[in-house]
Amino acid sequence: MSFTVEHVEFYLLVLIRISSFVIGAPIFGYQTIPMKIRLAIGMVLSLAAIQTVPVIELNYVGILGFSALVLKEMIVGLTIGFMCNMCTYIISFAGQLIDMEMGLSMASAFDPLTNIQVTVTGNLYTYLVMTMMLISNMHYKILQAILDTFTYFNVGQAVLDGNLQETVVDFLVNFFLVGFRIVLPVFACMLVINVVLGVLSRAIPQMNMFVVGIQIKVLVGIVILFIIVPTIPTISNFVFDTMQDVVVKLYNSFTPS
Repeated sequence: MSFTVEHVEFYLLVLIRISSFVIGAPIFGYQTIPMKIRLAIGMVLSLAAIQTVPVIELNYVGILGFSALVLKEMIVGLTIGFMCNMCTYIISFAGQLIDMEMGLSMASAFDPLTNIQVTVTGNLYTYLVMTMMLISNMHYKILQAILDTFTYFNVGQAVLDGNLQETVVDFLVNFFLVGFRIVLPVFACMLVINVVLGVLSRAIPQMNMFVVGIQIKVLVGIVILFIIVPTIPTISNFVFDTMQDVVVKLYNSFTPS
């Protein structure tokens, strides 16, 4: 089979989909990784993908039609990568909620991975989940996720309709639900402490409950964190399962009916 311009266009669209995914995916899309390395990862994966992806005829008219195909492949790659990345932010969101209850929300620091201000517990949980992801070889499964898209829908066959919007909205709702489920034990303990402090403030008005309350909340919060740390592998598995479910739903949303 001769190598034609159609093959170049097809392989270029494969490269765009995979590179867009790598830029937005967890671990590979962090700002600390140079853009050249991310693009190199995308090119290597594209070379592996074109060995198995069947070349099909691209239906478009003119440069505008091809530009629309390029934009569609970018949306597919960025959406899947962004949603996978959002799954890892669930644990960071939960950590920030914990710090709000402990009174440590002001003790934030700059995270070079995400270029945003994060709290102490949120940063700790994020790095623990990243470590679990590397130990369990989850980063390989993340890369496999974009390669599997070609078995569901080939280049130019993705459908962008209301199903995609519904999938994204459902995920955002579940994002907050999962985050609150993780911090629910902390919320319960802090609620009990607030009730006890309220009773003490009525029984002993002379006591400065503001100063005492902060110290008690921080102390109890640290104890709870030590108790929760052994559950990080379980939480990580839950986050990874959520990521796989989201990717499958995105596959179904992009696949033409």
